[in-house]
Amino acid sequence: MLLETINSPADLKKLSFPQLVELAAEIRPFITNVISGTGGHLASNLGAVELTIALHYVFDTPHDKIIWDVGHQCYTCKLLTGRRDSFHTIRQDGGLSGFPCKAESPYDIFDTGHASNSISIATGLAESKVKTGSTSKIIAVIGDGSLTGGMSFEALNHAGHLRSDLIVVLNDNEMSISKNVGGLATHLNRIMTGEFMSNIREELKSRMKNMPTIYKTARFLEETVKGIFGPGMLFEELGFTYVGPVDGHNIEHLCETFRNISRLKGPLLVHVITRKGKGYVHAEDDPERFHGISTFELTTGNSLSKGTKTYTDVFGDTIMDLARMDDRVVAVTAAMGLGTGLDKFSDMFPDRFYDIGIAEQHGVTFSAALALGGLKPFVAIYSTFLQRAYDQIILDVCLQNLPVVFAVDRSGIVGQDGPTHHG
Repeated sequence: MLLETINSPADLKKLSFPQLVELAAEIRPFITNVISGTGGHLASNLGAVELTIALHYVFDTPHDKIIWDVGHQCYTCKLLTGRRDSFHTIRQDGGLSGFPCKAESPYDIFDTGHASNSISIATGLAESKVKTGSTSKIIAVIGDGSLTGGMSFEALNHAGHLRSDLIVVLNDNEMSISKNVGGLATHLNRIMTGEFMSNIREELKSRMKNMPTIYKTARFLEETVKGIFGPGMLFEELGFTYVGPVDGHNIEHLCETFRNISRLKGPLLVHVITRKGKGYVHAEDDPERFHGISTFELTTGNSLSKGTKTYTDVFGDTIMDLARMDDRVVAVTAAMGLGTGLDKFSDMFPDRFYDIGIAEQHGVTFSAALALGGLKPFVAIYSTFLQRAYDQIILDVCLQNLPVVFAVDRSGIVGQDGPTHHG
């Protein structure tokens, strides 16, 4: 097995592209086999295998720094950075953390666990390297789910304003690209990020310093072409150079794109399209259930945990009963409908279910206003994430004396997910 020969990214760089494809094919069942016995975040990790390989293949880690938003998709990174032989201990007492952990490896830059902070971290590191003279590249990898968090856009706005020298990799596993537009966008992306076009762009910048009107016109035309064939205008408006979409499961194209942009300066955003659960049919069919899963039977994908009811199950059944008796009952969650027991509620009462994304602050104030308007909101959020909305709980719910019910899941010590997830 190729995986057995990889003890650091230096070993990875010796492989050819066909060997990298073979390595990815070995990594998926390796991760799946281990997680079936330990539990963990499976679907997101299976979707990020090629992306992780390409990042460590092109960039000089740990000199170049990769920050994983949330961090739950870091399993391939652990396998490529000397932790393969201890991977079976992941999320176990005394074993590997299920998230990046600075104390565990120099490749783990930040102890992440919550969503939407990676771009802020990357922006701070990018500014620090300017002041200290560091030559390291700074890369933040963030999923489309985490990008719904307001903190992400605060950081994008600030990084664009500062013109920070960083790379944001948007790992998008929600959108699909039609073959025609997708193929044209991919071809355009390869042209626009290639060395020839990059050199022309820099040459034109220097020559047109005294001709701002002509330069602005040329820049407008470039952005217009990008806007027609790609979804990147929002990021361009925030000051980022947008690249993509890129097939997140084509290692050669990923490596080519990362090599091209590594020569560029300023804030860059690479839009990568991946498929959650790729390579394991049960996770592909039901990526939400396999997002974070307990031990399961490998062949069928069925859970091996005992069938006893949890507090989450009891809450889910109870709110269903309440909703049947009172049509003013509504449920609000922050991208955790299944995890908080609201999956059945969302199926039976879709117009009374609100998944506000990773936006706990908005969700709490939104719920306060629902109550003010005469509804009966139940807010179901994990304890570790609800702390992000502490200000809104105090000011917008308690001081207003509004009848909002908080169903706080996963309170107290949570065990396997570690200190970032304690309630």
